[in-house]
Amino acid sequence: MRVAGLPNLSDHWTSELMSDQSPQQSEQDSVSKTRIRRNLLRWMPLAVLVAGLDQATKAWVTLLLVHGERIQVLPFFAWVRWHNEGAAFSFLASAGGWQRWFFIVLALVFSVYVIWEIARLSDRERNLGWVYGLILGGAVGNVIDRILHGHVVDFVLLHYQQHIFPAFNVADSALFCAVVLWGILLLQEFRQDRADQRRAVK
Repeated sequence: MRVAGLPNLSDHWTSELMSDQSPQQSEQDSVSKTRIRRNLLRWMPLAVLVAGLDQATKAWVTLLLVHGERIQVLPFFAWVRWHNEGAAFSFLASAGGWQRWFFIVLALVFSVYVIWEIARLSDRERNLGWVYGLILGGAVGNVIDRILHGHVVDFVLLHYQQHIFPAFNVADSALFCAVVLWGILLLQEFRQDRADQRRAVK
């Protein structure tokens, strides 16, 4: 209740509290925005490079080869032009058609999530930027094919005699490299935690 002639102590305390918190909150917001901008500028070009290289190589293969063509280069390696309606390495390729829209929606949602993860990376997690950049570039490279053509162009075929590994492309390779790199980072983190625990015991 306000008493005539006296200042409102509640308003006074509230204004002091806000004046104390505002600079700190403003500084935190500024740091957060700066970190987000820095992360996006650092790692989004990697994703763009992967997706661009993927699309360029697919365009080259589409120009030179007809669907189903195969050019043997080495006893274990061949250039091909195969259309994959499934996921990476032909997963669900013969599912019947529904997988096209499923993978499009999944890739778009997942790409937004990866962009968010890139934006919020801390300095301690900066190596994960390589993982997220490769994943994002690979996902975008393949989803462009699905949207435009309804299938993904695969053109690298590895095989040994009659044993054939599923054909793949640059986007698939980027996704595979990201998984391998992620595993290496997890192993390094595990070893570091074990070393820290041993030092703590001593």
